[in-house]
Amino acid sequence: MKGICVRSEIEPLKKVLLHRPGRELLNLTPDRLPELLFDDIPFLEVAQQEHDAFAQILRDNGVEVVYLEDLMTEVLSLYPQVAEPFLYQWLAEGNIKTRRWQDKLYSYLVTNFKGKALVEKTMEGITLKEMGDTAHAYSLQDMTAPPDDLVVDPMPNLYFTRDPFASVGTGVFLHKMRYPTRCRETIYADYIFRYHPDFAGLVTRYYDRNMERNIEGGDVLNLTEDTLAIGISQRTSPDAIESVAKSLFTDPNARIRTVLAFEIPDCRAFMHLDTVFTQIDMDKFTVHPAILGPLTVYELTPGDRDPADLRIRTIDADLKSILEQYTHVDDIQLIYCGGDDLIAAAREQWNDGSNTLCIAPGKIVVYQRNSVSNAILRDAGLTVLEMPSAELSRGRGGPRCMSMPLIRAE
Repeated sequence: MKGICVRSEIEPLKKVLLHRPGRELLNLTPDRLPELLFDDIPFLEVAQQEHDAFAQILRDNGVEVVYLEDLMTEVLSLYPQVAEPFLYQWLAEGNIKTRRWQDKLYSYLVTNFKGKALVEKTMEGITLKEMGDTAHAYSLQDMTAPPDDLVVDPMPNLYFTRDPFASVGTGVFLHKMRYPTRCRETIYADYIFRYHPDFAGLVTRYYDRNMERNIEGGDVLNLTEDTLAIGISQRTSPDAIESVAKSLFTDPNARIRTVLAFEIPDCRAFMHLDTVFTQIDMDKFTVHPAILGPLTVYELTPGDRDPADLRIRTIDADLKSILEQYTHVDDIQLIYCGGDDLIAAAREQWNDGSNTLCIAPGKIVVYQRNSVSNAILRDAGLTVLEMPSAELSRGRGGPRCMSMPLIRAE
């Protein structure tokens, strides 16, 4: 299956992009955690076992699983001439500013790593001691730096493949990420969409990584084939939402004609819309009680004469009524994360109890650890597929965060 086609959050998932956590997690240290957007350090071996179990659940349910690292490796294999511009771009955006250091690191990479190992090394980062004794001769800064200093930072958030881009219809938003530590993540998708035979020439970009305002995939939900929900959050700005709305409305091939902007609390616990709100069936949504009210939602639609001349209005209604109106479902059921137990709700939302991945209507993948929410979901008639989550959850992202749907059935 080639290209991208995602017009829903719930139709049967056919193809999905993952990234298996790698040695980038080994370069997390306690003093760098806030900067690298982690609250704790996952145990890599167990995290990989949990991620493999996640991928197997998807395969067992008929989903084709592809990996970010494999697609990028295939690009470099098919187009060897791309490796040099890719690596120099990766170095420049990794804060390597001098040409001398860029050349030194480029030589180190292409001499010591080939194929998939090269791609994985760019994800892992590079320490000063790897460069050998000569690395300390470049400057006073290098001479005084401890050998374990990271010359190029790791990208530990890569296993949350939902965020660098969003699949919308047959196109994508290739994102400008909110925090510097995540900005390089979108380089891989940029090259994959340009060169990989499964995507080259088949994917419309409605937003690109060089644009000014921040938007991330955890805030983007395909509510229906003509209505998109986007969170105004800690990591997605209102003007980015306006930009993607204009791009969609001015494309005659795009079916989206309404964008709903949900204003959610600006905090770490509610970093994206999908940490508090996901669709799990035709008439069911998981939701964290904290976003039920007061909730501000804005409707963006095309202008009458010029589609880019947006019409924006505030919707004066509760969440249930809004969802019923825009999904055309008579009775939406909101299922609370943690039920009516506020302590359980806070605990399980922190562990992504609302961050479910729907792989078919009424069939969802969830973290095993959220036992209160999972029992409520089963009682509501959902098929609940539990995955182990002791280590992966330390990154503050659930099954939806760790997956980027590429194709869903229409």
